[in-house]
Amino acid sequence: MSHPVHESRVCCGPVGPFGELSRRRFLGGLAGGALAGAVQAKVSSVPAASAGETVAGQPLPVGAPLRVQPVLMVQLNQPVEKASWRSYGGIETLAAVDREVQRIEAELKQLAAEAEFPANVLPLLKLSDPEQAQRVAGTDADVIVLFAASGRTEWVDTLVQAKTPLLMFLRHRSGPFYLWYEIVHWRFLRQNGDRMCVPNVDVGDIVVDDLSALLWRLRALYGLKNAKGTTMLAIGGLTAYSELAQENGPRCAQETWGYRLESISEEEFARRLAKARTDADLVQRAERSTEELLSQPAVTLQTDRKFVVNSFVALEVCKQLLRETGATNFGFARCMGRPVIEMLDTPPCLILSLANDEGYTAYCHTDLSHTLPGVLLRWIAGRPTFVCNSHFPHDGIMTVAHCAAPRKMNGKNYEPATIMTHFESDYGAACKVQYTKGQTVTVVIPNLRCTKWQAFRGSILESPSYPACRSQIEISIDGNWQKLLAEMEGFHTQVVYGDYLREVGYALKKLGGIEWQSFSETARPTA
Repeated sequence: MSHPVHESRVCCGPVGPFGELSRRRFLGGLAGGALAGAVQAKVSSVPAASAGETVAGQPLPVGAPLRVQPVLMVQLNQPVEKASWRSYGGIETLAAVDREVQRIEAELKQLAAEAEFPANVLPLLKLSDPEQAQRVAGTDADVIVLFAASGRTEWVDTLVQAKTPLLMFLRHRSGPFYLWYEIVHWRFLRQNGDRMCVPNVDVGDIVVDDLSALLWRLRALYGLKNAKGTTMLAIGGLTAYSELAQENGPRCAQETWGYRLESISEEEFARRLAKARTDADLVQRAERSTEELLSQPAVTLQTDRKFVVNSFVALEVCKQLLRETGATNFGFARCMGRPVIEMLDTPPCLILSLANDEGYTAYCHTDLSHTLPGVLLRWIAGRPTFVCNSHFPHDGIMTVAHCAAPRKMNGKNYEPATIMTHFESDYGAACKVQYTKGQTVTVVIPNLRCTKWQAFRGSILESPSYPACRSQIEISIDGNWQKLLAEMEGFHTQVVYGDYLREVGYALKKLGGIEWQSFSETARPTA
């Protein structure tokens, strides 16, 4: 391990070291499959950049499945002559309970089948007394989905105290009518008062009738589950863009997100790379991978072919280190520095692009301020994210750019690309990606203190060719761009295909410790 050397700022270069990290062993890695009973992920269809010119890649690895515990809470009442014995609700008999159980099971089976992420839906439990509430509270699940047909607030209080995330599903128009549609706000969330006072549960955790609204919340929790505890491999140590990120990034990553940080010196990486270059089988695989990449109909080469081969050889060394450490995220501390470019005989740009297209999270530099949102977005969206430099918002437009750009942006198809030199060094191999015009994107801008994420929904206008980092996107801002301009913090930006504002905001609320500010309306626009 070594301290990264301080280097002066050049466009998008780091400003200095975080210091030495102790080496640790831990569990991690990309999950190759889900638990028994889990529904495997299916990638949502997103229009390809150019019909007939893109090719589909292997499906991206999925994470650990979300364990969902459904619960039907119901209390049957007995008639009492000349007294008010019956509460609200359309479930009054054992036969009605059985029908509701069958309906819930069928709905959740369909919901899991439609999910783009693996969900392990556990057998439904019934809750009708305090003892059953205690048993439910002790369930080994990532989230409890409570179908609150009827029952007492004390039972739900027991579930809340267990601190397992709780989602409540209510029936109004979908029927049978649930008692808790009436009482959840005033009697539970406000505890018979005028102010919200239940810890860890609020109106955002209540869903009425709409199973799709339940699904996006589960997607957010799946993403959060797999983002927490990430292992990061910092090649050359940790560097950040500012002293604020340098000071706060590791602390936030470890304390808030439970990250494990591994570090390897540039000298050790260079030793491994030199050995890899003498491995005839490894070099032959890199040559084959290069041929496969350059033979794709949507790929154009405008640099020396050897730089592509060099990138595949270095990627193999990175993957060996990822297997050894259990890491799924990595980066090069001084990615634009001369020592790294000389070591790799190419800037790391194409290496990082290829890694993201395989399902890892690999970003320019080893700056945790932009790593944290990138990892969460990757798991929520099930597709790569593009870390890039932000520019001055104006007239409803923001430009972003960087040289290490993924191509499998929809998680399935490769976007057209030109393999050319890295802009600042005019050397090696980097990707200029042609992004899909009209594609909806989520844009997240983390601040440098790691205390706040700002975001907006946008759509891609074009992929221009300014004298700047090779991959560029002009994004139309769907939201209050003037407010964004006046209040924007941070610098690096994460961009992902699709609209995931709701999911990211919900995940951060469950995580705690990071403020969320969206400049777009939360609801998705209707077609």
